[in-house]
Amino acid sequence: MRRSRGLTAALVLSLAGAGAGIGVVLMPEASAITQPVAFTADDLPTWQPNGIVFAMAQANGTVFAGGTFSAVRPPEGAAGTEQEAVNFVALDAATGAPTACKLSFTIGDGSATVRSLVVSKDQKTLYAGGYFGAVNGTPVSSVAAIDIASCKPKADFHPGFAATVRALAVTDDTLYAGGDFFTVEGEGRERFAAVDATTGALKPFTANADEPGRAVEVTPDGKNVLIGGDFFTVNGKNTHALAVVDATTGAVAKTYSNIPSNSVVKDIATDDNGGWYTGNEGSGGGVFDGRIGLNLSDFNEKWRDRCLGATQAVLPYDGVLYSSSHAHDCSTELEYPDGKRHFLLAQNTNWSGAAPAPVDGFVRSPGKLGWHPTANDGIGEGIGPRVMAVAEKNDVKYMWVGGEFTLINGKEQQGLTRFASTGDTGAPTTPVASASSVKPGEVQVRWRTSYDADDSKLTYRIYRNGAATPVATVTASSLEWERPQASWTDSTVKAGQSYTYRVTATDGAGNTSALSATASVAVPATVQAYPNQVRADGAELYWRYDDAVSPYTADSSVSGNRSGVQVNAPALKQSPGAITGSSTAMGLNGTSQQVHSDRRQTVGASYTLETWFKTNTTRGGKLIGFGNNTTRNSGTYDKHIYMTNTGRLVFGTYNGSSNTISTGLFETYNDNKWHHVVATQGAGGMTLYVDGAKKASSSVSTHQAYWGYWHVGGDNLGSWPNRPTSNFFAGQVDETAVYPTVLSQTQVKNHFDLAKAAAETVTEVSATEDTYVNQGAPSATYGTSTSLAVRGTSAYETYLRFTLPAAPAGQVLKSATLQIKTSTQTGAGTADTVKVVPVDGTWSGATTTFNTKPALGSQVLGSVSGIADGSAIHNVDLDTAAISAVLGTGYDVALTSAGTDPLWIWSSEASAAEGTPQLILTFGAP
Repeated sequence: MRRSRGLTAALVLSLAGAGAGIGVVLMPEASAITQPVAFTADDLPTWQPNGIVFAMAQANGTVFAGGTFSAVRPPEGAAGTEQEAVNFVALDAATGAPTACKLSFTIGDGSATVRSLVVSKDQKTLYAGGYFGAVNGTPVSSVAAIDIASCKPKADFHPGFAATVRALAVTDDTLYAGGDFFTVEGEGRERFAAVDATTGALKPFTANADEPGRAVEVTPDGKNVLIGGDFFTVNGKNTHALAVVDATTGAVAKTYSNIPSNSVVKDIATDDNGGWYTGNEGSGGGVFDGRIGLNLSDFNEKWRDRCLGATQAVLPYDGVLYSSSHAHDCSTELEYPDGKRHFLLAQNTNWSGAAPAPVDGFVRSPGKLGWHPTANDGIGEGIGPRVMAVAEKNDVKYMWVGGEFTLINGKEQQGLTRFASTGDTGAPTTPVASASSVKPGEVQVRWRTSYDADDSKLTYRIYRNGAATPVATVTASSLEWERPQASWTDSTVKAGQSYTYRVTATDGAGNTSALSATASVAVPATVQAYPNQVRADGAELYWRYDDAVSPYTADSSVSGNRSGVQVNAPALKQSPGAITGSSTAMGLNGTSQQVHSDRRQTVGASYTLETWFKTNTTRGGKLIGFGNNTTRNSGTYDKHIYMTNTGRLVFGTYNGSSNTISTGLFETYNDNKWHHVVATQGAGGMTLYVDGAKKASSSVSTHQAYWGYWHVGGDNLGSWPNRPTSNFFAGQVDETAVYPTVLSQTQVKNHFDLAKAAAETVTEVSATEDTYVNQGAPSATYGTSTSLAVRGTSAYETYLRFTLPAAPAGQVLKSATLQIKTSTQTGAGTADTVKVVPVDGTWSGATTTFNTKPALGSQVLGSVSGIADGSAIHNVDLDTAAISAVLGTGYDVALTSAGTDPLWIWSSEASAAEGTPQLILTFGAP
């Protein structure tokens, strides 16, 4: 029998930096493995059978595995020779290699198999059940007892079971069995029986079932036996798949009627905290495939996990219920929708606080924890993992898993694998970061939280302008299927300057991801009116589609935790976008591309949908909507705006019937121009706006309540009125927002007007040529050098050439900044003041030397003092009037110094793109 020990964790909140954390609830700092999970997800080298493992047990650092196989071989790629192993193998828990114990389970007619293994409480005897007639030639009848010390079958223990034994449990004096049999020792015992653990003599215990038994477990007090299987009656009493019977007589003590008739119990386990748990499998509609947690005190249910996916084994350990299945749909548990199969899961055995209110008569299970080793369906029935056991050796604990799988964590590994309590080596995935700024003095740095197979709480470090020291540290939580955006606001930035940010993720063991790609942002000199108003009006999701890489769509809302996942690589950075002078858009192909939100949610009684679109499609498609799935068609879906084939817009909700309002018959919007559409629903009913004008309304004020995801660009449209040819939208989308309130007509019109108002334009101009001169080598040229130098004595001077754009129509230059980056060499910074001045003479990178250096102007355009050592980006504010006067021309500047401490910076030939010299020019209204 398996027991679980309690586990308590000390948790610490972590936040440091120059700004404020926004966007996620900050989570406790991670330990080596995020507690209460006790094992890494890193599989260890393990010998593997050439068939299926159905049974597993352990004693004193040795793991016993039984099933249907004939040999075992070394781990993939390891040296060694295949060894004979007839349906059984004993392995060292710490090395994964076979021990000297060799047992062959055979039968004269048919194929032998071992289906259950259990070890006596004194760790001296291994009991095996299955379908076999001999062990190492010693006659038995589907049940055997093995002396562990000598690795020999006990010849005087041979109770006669007339058919397959699928489950065993043992106390000090009794061995309980469940299976397909009708008789034991020639006496009637239907599917369940008990024999003396020493002699094998049949005991009076009688719990006759009408269908096979698959699970047996004795309660910790020894008074009752928990039985599971396919049955519908036990001792004539109606009880399906599960029952509690008296340990001595077999009399039924508790029946169950709330497991669906098309589901069975495959496994039962108890813990030391007063709980017991079932693993369930079924087929057909309304199936129950998950787990049940029950109380040993009264045998009543405390929670039910209704994930779909054939649970084969449950193992409570240290307050965590580990399970093997191929769970592919955990929608009922408010986790991941139908899709990818998850073969190994972990969840708390109990709710940490009060259990939630029942749903459909059942209390949901405690949520899944961050433990995600991967497997596959494998061979046989294609079930995947089937059995689990925990073994300990040399103070290290090992989780062993057996089954039908042929892959573990994407690598070839058949039938057996193991995970340790130490040695976490897997680093989190690299964060995908972005940054935006809509007003002076504030940059929002956002990233999709990373995934780590055994650490759900990760520490993120944000690095600004290439510095080696993080400017902020944020700790956030994520799971494989729930990776919400995390964000941090940098409130120390200056208007008119450009900044870069990179982010890393670190798990509790110190494994650190690579740096994210560089996210660049220019801080505007004045507030950007449209995005600032969207945020001010309370958008809880705001996708601007300025993302540079797939599959992450950043959320620019103030809360910053409703990021999106791009499906099938939509076209990014489409320009021009819908908003004058700033945002880019996303292109969608109309056949498979979309964006869905990254976390499940519900929608309140009041809400507003808003997006911009541009299309000439004649196949229609969904612009935005809510549905209960992500990449697969949703089965429940409404609160959507879609376009008909003719280009009309429809807003639809569902409250038992479909309710739609739409634009007029001749009001079509597939004219390849940008349009603004807004839909609201609340106490006042439904309203549809297009381009700032109200187009339709309805008194319908309710919609269907369910958990789901926001979709942009596609999802199911089922039989909705005027359904278009395509569920997917072909065209461009921009500036999508969802609000938890109803926007007024005035607010909607204001958004439309602000989008067309003049906005700031930020232009980054890279140096087209650069060089420096060196007084110490007066005839040398440095036009191809990757670094540039500035010093007064002995002199270095740096020259930069820019081709400046003219100001956009109706705008003037608001600010100009020279951006440089110190190199990585030791002492690249300087304690001196570096000035930026115009170049009056002529020069070229190929020919200019110290002897031929150009004359410089006397006007100081800008200066910077005391640049610290360490490679980092620095900004030099330049004289706006002076730069305005030379817009639309070529313009050269020099960097000079009067001191003796040199400054070394990257040139335009350097490989670090964010570090090459450039001018940041911000244009705006006069």
